[in-house]
Amino acid sequence: MKKNLVLVVHANMQHGLADQLRSMACVSGFTFSDVQGHGARDARDAFLSMRDKVVGYTPHIRVEILLEDEDIPTVLEQLQNAVKHARDQGIYWVMPVEQSGRL
Repeated sequence: MKKNLVLVVHANMQHGLADQLRSMACVSGFTFSDVQGHGARDARDAFLSMRDKVVGYTPHIRVEILLEDEDIPTVLEQLQNAVKHARDQGIYWVMPVEQSGRL
């Protein structure tokens, strides 16, 4: 069964994340979309830049990866190992895919 792994991470992780995803045999492709993170922020948050504090939102990217169900744990483990220095800069969720194909 196919699943859609969705990540929303700080935009500064885009290049490293792209390299990591391209290196995984089970990832045939992925999509990046620019998104803005809004919400209450702690002024002591080390990941907030001066720009983020001034404009009131943080630039993020949304990543969508269509995977086989059994590949989800492997991909998540590899991503978590790859971003150890950047913990708490993103979130993820997994959704079932009822149907997929090409047009």
